[in-house]
Amino acid sequence: MIVTYNWLREFVDCDLPVTELSDLLTMLGLEVERVETVGEGMDDVVVAQVLEKNQHPNADKLSLCKVNNGSEILSIVCGAQNFKAGDKVALAQIGAVLPGDFKIKRSKIRGEESCGMLCSEKELGLADESAGIIILPADLQLGEPVFSALGLKDTIFEIGLTPNRADCLSVIGIAREIAAKLGKKVKYPALEIAEGGAAITDVASVTIEAPELCPRYTARYVSGCKIGPSPQWMVNRLKAVGQRSINNVVDVTNYVLMEYGHPLHAFDFKFLEQEQIVVKQAADGDTFETLDGQTRILLSSDLTICDGKRAVALAGIMGGKNSEIADDTTDILIESAYFNPSAIRRTSKRLGLHTESSHRFERGTDINILPIALNRAASLIAELAGGTIARGIIDAYPQVVPERQIAVRVDRINHVLGIELTDAEVKGLFERLELKIITSGQGVMEVAVPSYRVDLEREIDLIEEVARLHGFEKIPATMPQARIFSEATPSYLSTAKKIKDLLVSQGLSEVINYSFFAPDAYDKILLAADDYRRNTIRLLNPLSDEQSIMRTTLLPGLLETAARNASFRLLNQRIFEMRRIYLPKHADELPEEPPFVAGLLTGLRGSEGWNQAKDEVDFYDVKGILENIFAALGISGYSFEVREPEPFYHPGKSSFIVCNGGVVGSLGELHPTIQETYGLEKPLYHFELNFEKLVGCRKEGMTVFAPSRFPDTYRDIALLVGDDVTAEAVVGCARKVKAPEISRVEIFDLYKGGNIPAGYKSIAIRVRYSSKEKTLTDEEVTPIHQQVIQMLQQKLNASIR
Repeated sequence: MIVTYNWLREFVDCDLPVTELSDLLTMLGLEVERVETVGEGMDDVVVAQVLEKNQHPNADKLSLCKVNNGSEILSIVCGAQNFKAGDKVALAQIGAVLPGDFKIKRSKIRGEESCGMLCSEKELGLADESAGIIILPADLQLGEPVFSALGLKDTIFEIGLTPNRADCLSVIGIAREIAAKLGKKVKYPALEIAEGGAAITDVASVTIEAPELCPRYTARYVSGCKIGPSPQWMVNRLKAVGQRSINNVVDVTNYVLMEYGHPLHAFDFKFLEQEQIVVKQAADGDTFETLDGQTRILLSSDLTICDGKRAVALAGIMGGKNSEIADDTTDILIESAYFNPSAIRRTSKRLGLHTESSHRFERGTDINILPIALNRAASLIAELAGGTIARGIIDAYPQVVPERQIAVRVDRINHVLGIELTDAEVKGLFERLELKIITSGQGVMEVAVPSYRVDLEREIDLIEEVARLHGFEKIPATMPQARIFSEATPSYLSTAKKIKDLLVSQGLSEVINYSFFAPDAYDKILLAADDYRRNTIRLLNPLSDEQSIMRTTLLPGLLETAARNASFRLLNQRIFEMRRIYLPKHADELPEEPPFVAGLLTGLRGSEGWNQAKDEVDFYDVKGILENIFAALGISGYSFEVREPEPFYHPGKSSFIVCNGGVVGSLGELHPTIQETYGLEKPLYHFELNFEKLVGCRKEGMTVFAPSRFPDTYRDIALLVGDDVTAEAVVGCARKVKAPEISRVEIFDLYKGGNIPAGYKSIAIRVRYSSKEKTLTDEEVTPIHQQVIQMLQQKLNASIR
């Protein structure tokens, strides 16, 4: 919100220095973000009169002038032609510094001395463009600084407001705050209406078909207006607060908007079909051209202002091109209405159309200010554009909004703020804020809240008002008292931390990605059209389409991170993320949010160096990382099983992890198409674990056995099996022999080619036999070993080599 000091002082007696007023506003919760003094350092630009204007002897396009600044006659060379002898002009004297750090010096122009410069509005920073120098009013005193003489010397405050303080989106609203703090009264504008002619009800009518979206609509009719430019004082004032002058009627609506904080709109009455206003919702697919020349497609949730046949305004946001004020307008209908904030906010955001009007309606305006703002606008229009104000106003108000009342306890105020105020002091503070005390007694006050204070809803809100007005600096500083409890870390969190620590200890770095991404992310990871992960939650108000759906897998985020790192030539990467995914349920239920752990590895296995191997990571690096996690968590009985692979894995190079009969995760090399899509040079290896299922497999304790004191015995077996037989099947089959002496089975060799038949492979396993009671003999080990061989032959159709 932008206000000027001079405008504020029209409504409140205030002579505080600028810095003190700035501090006062900030301490009231109205943060002053910028202070600009208009005309500061420009006192050397003064009112002067042109006595003579002659042709420059050495230049066809220049004039040589004699100019009186009130104290001396100066010779000035000027290139403008829009003035004559006798005109009063703005003279920048020698030593003046104009905007842009342009310093005026005595100079010679084409051989003639020039002791200053005649200024245009652009050169003084008063306009973006100007056709010539400023011609000043004839009654101004010579030698007086121009900014002071024109009333332009002022201070501009730019104030940052929180969304709940809609009442301060006006000059009067901020003046009201200053008056309350200084204990002064607000001087509201005098509303003098000179009515005449017919009654407005004989001229126009208003019907509200959507009272839930428009609880109140008021209107006035002014006939016989003459559209033209606004007076300079209004143009200057509007410009100071960031408004562009259009014409005297539209400028009045903008002026009242900034003054009272309530948006108004003026219709050219001759364009209103059937001389009526109908407030109703649009139909889906309706089109409407707004004042900015854009055609908008409307929905049934959009509120429109219509005449007898069509829409003429988008309620609370912008008027229509079909009823705008033009140069030939003579009769106008002025609208002052209240619209539902959420309805305006919804339409404004959907259309991407944010205006001064919608900004205020979205935050909540004062439903009781409507006739006041309407009368103020009508009187100003009659003053500036002439015309006759029809008798009476139309006030469609189907259901009167009751006055809000809040009970507040003085003891509660003192307890929350840590101060000691009496009932009378609290009452005085409320009255300075124009809060009416309905009843008071036994330390409780019933307070009536003005309709413009939409932010005051509860007792704590009134307590905050006491703090603001009494002064935050008067609240004693005390140290907070708190009891500190130490609780054991939940098992869930300790397990999560342990997994993260294990991954970091194995060289992986944690990344954190956004919880949402673009819909095409699923195409990039090759998910089928019917894949359950494509059923996503779409954000209602996404920042962009690239962040419009909630993730159902962590893989796209990891790939984006890896691609971004690779663009900086970080080719060797080990990253992981431990976050939630979002799986939708029924429409009226919250989604499931299971946590997952996922990782991505690519590049070299170790660091680069002249003495380091150039081996790259592979499937078994990932498998080893996961096995270390399972071992640290005490998870046993898990297996790596080959099933129908996930679509994003390389065919034949992935595996599912099964524990307690259910899948807890997967791992494998990503499909080459994905590697190409993300522009990564080396193969990518991925794993993902369902954290909740992983925790379900975890054992709370760990059983530790003392090692045997007796030596182990090892027997090797070389098998010839089909290519379709997995290593897991071989080890699992050998372990099916129920003999306590078998302590371990492991594969130590794999061979294909040479004299191995096509479609077969040679696998060598080593079986370790041990006992805690004695040293096993060959006679004890051999029968057990034969059982292992027979089991492999029977179950796997294996041949012993």
